[in-house]
Amino acid sequence: MRIGVLEILTDDVSPSWIGNAYNLHIRRAYASVTPQAISVWCRELGHEVHYATYFGQGRAEDVLPHDLDVVFMATYTRASMLAYALARIYRARGATTILGGAHATAFPTDSLRFFDFVVHDCDKALIAGILKGEHQPGSLLSSGHQLKDFPSVEQRLPEIMTASFPRGRRGLLTNVPMLTSVGCPYRCNFCVDWKNDYAMLPGERLSEDFRFVSEKLPGVLLAIHDPNFAVRFDDVLQLMERIPPGRRNPYAMESSLAILRGSRLRRLQETNCVYAAPGVESWVEYSNKSAVGARVGREKLEKVVEHFEELHEYVPGLQANFIFGTDGDIGSEPVELTCEFIRRLPFVWPTINIPVPFGGTPLYDQFIAEQRVLEAMPFAFYYAPYVVVRPLHYSTLELYDNLIRMHGTIASMRLLARRLRASSNSARFAAMYLFRGLSEVGVVRELRKLRNRIAADRELLAFHEGTRTALPAYYRGLMKERLGRFAEVLSEEDLTPRLEPVAEAPGRQVAVVGS
Repeated sequence: MRIGVLEILTDDVSPSWIGNAYNLHIRRAYASVTPQAISVWCRELGHEVHYATYFGQGRAEDVLPHDLDVVFMATYTRASMLAYALARIYRARGATTILGGAHATAFPTDSLRFFDFVVHDCDKALIAGILKGEHQPGSLLSSGHQLKDFPSVEQRLPEIMTASFPRGRRGLLTNVPMLTSVGCPYRCNFCVDWKNDYAMLPGERLSEDFRFVSEKLPGVLLAIHDPNFAVRFDDVLQLMERIPPGRRNPYAMESSLAILRGSRLRRLQETNCVYAAPGVESWVEYSNKSAVGARVGREKLEKVVEHFEELHEYVPGLQANFIFGTDGDIGSEPVELTCEFIRRLPFVWPTINIPVPFGGTPLYDQFIAEQRVLEAMPFAFYYAPYVVVRPLHYSTLELYDNLIRMHGTIASMRLLARRLRASSNSARFAAMYLFRGLSEVGVVRELRKLRNRIAADRELLAFHEGTRTALPAYYRGLMKERLGRFAEVLSEEDLTPRLEPVAEAPGRQVAVVGS
């Protein structure tokens, strides 16, 4: 069969010139491992496979050939409406459509309106069964277990070249996506991995991947996609240390501060870690990940600042991940602490998230039970700067005022100059900070626009206050504007999400394949 595998990395079908540059140099670097694995499996099963990523380039419906028998897609919730429209187009062309990835895991009920199959956990056997016609269309499928062994980098090399090497050449953030583990030891209520136990992938396979990349792709960045890198720190770093020091590829990873401390920092430097993205999360919650004990508020800030300063001595590129608007956030203190963190540490790139109720998480169940989810809001708005829940301790306008203040601090041109000076010895990081800094100016503009529109529009304000349930005309128009020419493929009913039942309610039927 002729099979397409498409990973959708953006929903922006008509980006501005800044958006085009960001997509080309930054967003395309987000290609992940599992879609590449599916492409490899389909090829090994004897099929003709066409793999692609969509990061905003050209016409999304033309990224894959038109005459396909089967199309696998992977996407996250923000880009789900584009995925739905593309599924309609591919089905009209005669293809069987399958959705996997983050959105399929969070909102399978809604996804099954548009795809023939929706897949949760998968493996090669499950994929083979779908291609052999062993399952009825309209099914939600799962292998019943976390996948703990992926195709090697060598096996995925054709897909890696397609995703990360434009015209066969290295770009700004050309990378090799890798996993050293799956699952996570923490149980954060907002995270889709909250119930997936941590498991390291087979050591010899990882060792072979590190060796292959060092020999065949010297100097190329390894983008390690683990939910929480190196929980088994010694085991993972020992595999990296098998590669001679001068041949170790630079790597970027996401971890908790609790893991990144003491003598481990020098080992990060020696194994060529060039970028780390620890989660600070909240100043009052999730502190078990930050190695601060029972400290909250200013005490936590001082401890975290000290930790990042020490980490910066060994790792040149740093990112801090925050979440604002949790039920633990009250008043102006969380905002003031975050702004102070940003100003004091210009060498750390801050990302600020807000609570988003992804299906299958305890946070989703809580918000649904408390009737705080704006249930008519299309899934394409399930990301900052769009607010899809009613915060506990802030009005929607107060939440936006606080977000504007924090993002305005990030977008400061003076602070951008300090960041560029701090990264002057790395063209990669300097360019990344420049793109991100310019993008932040647009984020602040969008936040102000949304805040002022909600304040001036009674329909919008009532929707966010919970006294009106119908989707306001403003969001319907914005949704169609963002979809561009794909808006005509989806009806008004299509834009209305079908939310998942909470955990204790009678759930959907999942066909578990294998054991």
